[in-house]
Amino acid sequence: MSESVVFPAPASAAALPTPLVVVDLVWPDQSNHHGTLFGGAALAMLDRLAFIMGSKALRGAVVTAAVGRLDFASPAPAGFAVECQARVLQRGRRSATVEASLTAEDLLSGERVHCLRGEFVMVRQAGTEPATAIAPEAADGPADGASPAGWARVAEIVFPGHANHRGVLHGGPAMAWMAKAGFVAATRQVRRSVVMAASERMDFVAPAVVGDVVEVTARVTGTGQRSVRVQVELWAESPVTGARHRCTSAELVYVAVDA
Repeated sequence: MSESVVFPAPASAAALPTPLVVVDLVWPDQSNHHGTLFGGAALAMLDRLAFIMGSKALRGAVVTAAVGRLDFASPAPAGFAVECQARVLQRGRRSATVEASLTAEDLLSGERVHCLRGEFVMVRQAGTEPATAIAPEAADGPADGASPAGWARVAEIVFPGHANHRGVLHGGPAMAWMAKAGFVAATRQVRRSVVMAASERMDFVAPAVVGDVVEVTARVTGTGQRSVRVQVELWAESPVTGARHRCTSAELVYVAVDA
């Protein structure tokens, strides 16, 4: 599978990367004794997204240098989805300031509430030059900032614990991330409690490796009386070069389990 490569303008003149919107879920092990998302877990979600946006803006070995003012507005209950949005506010030769926010969403009612906002300063480490070649953007998606029914994007970073002895992403974490994106898309579509009923087809066409950023997109392609069919794709992107490729695609079926 080949992708054409384009060469952007120098970093000082290039446009800022497009804002990114991704979703996650609040699990019980991420919650405090009040049954809401623990502050540290929320910060980890935003820092992960800030890393991804900083990498898109700077290219190279990027690290978090500082975290600016954090405003906690409302809690995110366990079982809710959380939507994280990030955009680059400004970019210098080696640093970029990223604004990231977190919004809780009740997937059954669609009700949303703003929870947290902060600013993250990401820095490209000395001695690493910015890459000049990037691949085209990957999957289709909604307009910036939109959260339409029947659509979801999940973003993760491949850490060593996700990989095998060759540094390649295990199928297990990949399938878990795809199932999560599919679940959010299906629930947003029907606003009912759903569970996965089948995976009709899953094609692994290329690997993701440790250090890659993984983006999973899910969109509903059909609904029945109780079933929801979702097309899911997993893409891997090098945070250093920006080169990206499709790794896996699947057709997932979810069914409503409420009365």
